[in-house]
Formats: sequence, C-alpha cells, structure tokens
Amino acid sequence: MATQAPRRRADARRNENALLDAAAAVFVTSGVEAPVRDIAARAGVGVGTVYRHFPTRADLVVAVYRHQIEACAEAGETLLAEASSPYVALTRWIDTFVDLLVTKHGLAAALRPDSAQFDALHAYFLDRLLPVATRLLEAAAASGEIRSDLQAYEVMRGVGNLCIGADSDPRYDARRLVGLLVAGLRLPS
Repeated sequence: MATQAPRRRADARRNENALLDAAAAVFVTSGVEAPVRDIAARAGVGVGTVYRHFPTRADLVVAVYRHQIEACAEAGETLLAEASSPYVALTRWIDTFVDLLVTKHGLAAALRPDSAQFDALHAYFLDRLLPVATRLLEAAAASGEIRSDLQAYEVMRGVGNLCIGADSDPRYDARRLVGLLVAGLRLPS
C-alpha cells in the first residue's frame, strides 16, 4: 500500500501538468474564457478532473500562469548551458518569454475580482524572471555580444510593451518587433 500513495501523487502531478499545458495551449488560441471541456479534451481527462484540481477558472488561470513562469525561469539556465553563445541563449529565452506573455492574455480580466491575487502573481513573475533575465544579459555582456549597461527590468518591460495588442491586430507582428529590439542590444562587430 505504501508504494501506491507515491505513485498516485506522481500520477496526480502528471495529470496536473498535462492540464496546465493543455490549458495554456487552449488559452493561447481561445483566451482564458475557453470552455473547460476544450481544456479537458486536450489534456485527455474528464471535465471533473479539471474541477478537482482547479475549482474555479481563476484558480486554473493562476496555476497556468505560475506553471508558465516556472517553465520560462527554468529555460534560462538550460538555454545558457546548451546554446552556442550567451546571445543565442538570450534570444531564445526572450522567445520563451514572449510565449509566456501571450499566455498571460486575459489574466487581468479573469482575476479582476481579486486584485490581491493578481498583485501576488505579478510579484511572483518578477521574483522568478528578473534574476533569469539578469543572468542572461550579464552572460551576453561578459561575452562581448551585447551592451553592458542593460537592466533586465527595462528589457523585460520593453518586450512586454511590444507584445501589447498583438493578439487583437493581425497586421501587427510583435515577434518581429521584439526581434528588432533584441538585435539592437548587440554590439557592433
């Protein structure tokens, strides 16, 4: 019996991660108001499983956003270790960050009744991602690939601002503009 409890917890974690990944994908295509049945179908679970893990839509939205923040934070060191240069790691991480910002669309509307929850989530976002962005920027600056006077908060804020409205205007390509911003960080060779 003792071996079943840890297995169930592992299964529950896998189910929860599958739900969070599915919800993030559905939120990107359909927004945070997407039907729960769409999320359940994409995760391969029943609707009841979604509600068992996340009793309210706000609970689900917050969990998805936290899950995405964690994935983005963890990607920083992985990219730095695996990329051909710190600048390449930085550009790939910024792509991941843009994906996170796209997933974030609709978060404020979903959490409006509880601004304390939104404020806590924003603080978590900064606490987890500012150090990652700082590390990537410092590594790229130390390698001589980018300017050394950049602040992580400014770069993240600039990327975030470039992403505003991209989901509602098909003529606007935020990734292209973010790419131009990141290219502008480089030192002349």
